[in-house]
Amino acid sequence: MASPLTQAAPAAKRGPSVLGVIAIVLIVLSFALGISQAFTGHHEEGAGFHVGVENFHTPPFFEAIPWFTRALLLGTVSFVLALVFWLAMSSNHQLVPSKRQYLGETAYSFVRDGIARDQIGHDFKKYLPYLMALITFVVINNIWEVIPFTLFPTVSHVGWAYTLAVMTWLIYNAVGIRKHGAFGYLKHSVLPSGVPKALWFLVIPIEFLSNIIIRPVTLSLRLFANMFAGHLLVLVFAGGGEYLLFQTEPFINKLAGGAALIFSLAVFALETFVAAIQAYIITVLSAQYIGSALADDH
Repeated sequence: MASPLTQAAPAAKRGPSVLGVIAIVLIVLSFALGISQAFTGHHEEGAGFHVGVENFHTPPFFEAIPWFTRALLLGTVSFVLALVFWLAMSSNHQLVPSKRQYLGETAYSFVRDGIARDQIGHDFKKYLPYLMALITFVVINNIWEVIPFTLFPTVSHVGWAYTLAVMTWLIYNAVGIRKHGAFGYLKHSVLPSGVPKALWFLVIPIEFLSNIIIRPVTLSLRLFANMFAGHLLVLVFAGGGEYLLFQTEPFINKLAGGAALIFSLAVFALETFVAAIQAYIITVLSAQYIGSALADDH
């Protein structure tokens, strides 16, 4: 007589369900529709499909409030989401962590151990809240690029990237001045130890430009350029695919449009990775700049 353990055969693995295929199709179409309606605008007959700087223009929602644009709305929502996320992650902790608590502790440990402690050193705890806020805010703003019906990274408007870079610039210069004094920090920044006096005239201007002027520029432009180029890539594949598939007549165009929409899923996956890695890079560099300002030797 067969034992109960052997009576029930394991269920055979099933292939992709019809609902799964339908879900993938709906996701692709929602991406295309979101781009078509929100960013490329309604195509005029005979106008064709165009991708360029005009796709980054975000007109105000209300004429009476010209500064209230899509970018500002998404940035504000990002701030609220980041605040709510960390408030939720920091409340009701238990000895045996829940999934929510485990998620929060994992994210916190990643920034604390993988970024702040490595780049800043033993004084890292003072600057951990800023780094946590920075990486969370940036990654949410970047992820808008791959969310249907938003599909717009706010830092593709360079003003957002400039603001984040200036905040880091103010912080690392302020902590450097507080530790070394104004003159001491200036010397610390522009004159590496061990440089012969004969080379000071060459080294000091280079170091001043590199550490004081160029750092915030490169910090902001790196983030801006990656998200700007990524958004153009998304528009070309998803927006162009939507145009070819639904708004042109030749069969070859529709075939190319369908292929572009399918391939756009890979583009969205790539941009999701880019969104996360750019948030990581700006946070690591911010921590590194703070650490270099606090270091005893340049």
